[in-house]
Amino acid sequence: MSERYSRQILFSGIGEQGQHKLAAKHVLLIGAGALGSANAELLVRAGIGKLTIVDRDYVEESNLQRQQLYTEKDVEQKMPKAAAAKKHLEEINSDTEVHVHIMDATSQSLEPLLQNADLLMDATDNFETRLVINDLAHKYNIPWIFGACVGSFGISFTVIPGKTPCLNCLLRAIPLQGMTCETAGIIGPAVQMTVAYQSAEALKILTENREVLRETFVSFDLWSGQFHNIKTGKSKKADCLTCGSDPSYPFLQLENTTKTAVLCGRETVQVRPPYAVELELERLVRDFSAMGYEVKANPYLVSAQNENERIVVFKDGRALVHGTKDVIHAKSVYQKIMG
Repeated sequence: MSERYSRQILFSGIGEQGQHKLAAKHVLLIGAGALGSANAELLVRAGIGKLTIVDRDYVEESNLQRQQLYTEKDVEQKMPKAAAAKKHLEEINSDTEVHVHIMDATSQSLEPLLQNADLLMDATDNFETRLVINDLAHKYNIPWIFGACVGSFGISFTVIPGKTPCLNCLLRAIPLQGMTCETAGIIGPAVQMTVAYQSAEALKILTENREVLRETFVSFDLWSGQFHNIKTGKSKKADCLTCGSDPSYPFLQLENTTKTAVLCGRETVQVRPPYAVELELERLVRDFSAMGYEVKANPYLVSAQNENERIVVFKDGRALVHGTKDVIHAKSVYQKIMG
């Protein structure tokens, strides 16, 4: 092994044998934003053999505060995050094979990329995609590492199919959904701490040291100094449709994905949630206001407008994104708002 990895090889948990194992492993990373760019850099610097990145977005100025791979030049050129990540990662370590896909992460787009993947890394910004990752991981028996952060708060959990509860189980036991970076902001240290938990678990899996994997759900708030390490063994459900005794992988089915439709004769995309909801419109008013939108509301809907777009959200979760016919953009806007 080269001098490049000498300090990592000196670490007893990895050693020379572990370094050789890293060089033979393939990670599929979904998302190239704050968590994605930091995890990608750590894995590439560690010497993994192959990294595949999926992301649909491009680099904006507001990303630079916390998304460590990107530069002002990437913003000026409106570079897709995946393409910019590939360029910078190859400059960091030319030995790692980096593949990128600039596309929406859906069950149909992700499934062909799973061949020979040793680990799935979650760096997404919405729970719909995470539940798709969760189903795919269990269908193909691939471990995956969940991570999310907002404000000064972060959470992470390592999912091992056949052993741990899955994300679907956890959602029934632990309240995970709520604020987004668009509504509550985020500080860089919350990203870095979440990535530290994710990437440490990744190194354990990729060097085949599963006996030291953390078996708890970890959450922290760096601003208030709170930290929780939650045991999850009792969260695993025998009737879970993802990891139970008779799995059907519900989030891989088309009827359980967010529905989009371009309205005829209008520059408007309708977005419907994948399951029935009843929204708190007052919370939506607060969230939109915090994001700088001009907001109007009545008992049935909330209308929010800024200089770029107008969005109308109904109590049943349905939304109209005006000013576009791009369904991927409309879906992205919807997921940022809804969390």
